[in-house]
Amino acid sequence: MHYKNSIKVFFDVFTAVVLLLLFSPLILITYLVLSISFGGSPIFYQLRPGKNEKVFKIIKFKTMNDRRDENGLLLPDEIRLTKIGSLIRKTSIDELPQLLNVLKGDMSIVGPRPLLVKYLDLYNENQKKRHLVKPGITGLAQVNGRNNISWEKKLELDVFYVRNQSFFLDLTILFKTLQKVIQSKDINKKGEATTSSFKGSK
Repeated sequence: MHYKNSIKVFFDVFTAVVLLLLFSPLILITYLVLSISFGGSPIFYQLRPGKNEKVFKIIKFKTMNDRRDENGLLLPDEIRLTKIGSLIRKTSIDELPQLLNVLKGDMSIVGPRPLLVKYLDLYNENQKKRHLVKPGITGLAQVNGRNNISWEKKLELDVFYVRNQSFFLDLTILFKTLQKVIQSKDINKKGEATTSSFKGSK
């Protein structure tokens, strides 16, 4: 419990500060390039549930434009995903602004990924346990298949992490995350631009 309640907080803040300093040139360049590409702010905010289902605003770089059809509805994700957005997503650069969420205390470096608010009513009692801890920038599901495994498996891994948190597990996940980013593996399922929606467990 000592790691979960105190050391992990220090670990999160320390790691976030180091990564922000390390990647600040990349973050700045990405901000400028996307500002030109999208003709406006390249930052994307979305409401996500955090620890104890408390909703917060997640911060990401935009990877899709806001093109709409004749009825004013947003076009499908695969059409709105830009070439530069696809590259940024493939290299996980779009996740870097979430280091600010870590400093704000909304997120951890490692933990279950914060999903959509609309999924809250779809989880079963066991799956809801993923919200007993802060969500993370990366997590156990992300290094074990990410978007190429079923929703049930993802949520199972999230709950496993909640029950087995440790400094060693966090370091292992971080190391495997680095490997995944370098290899650009498991970003999306073949033929899909974004993750398929969760429909609830059977």
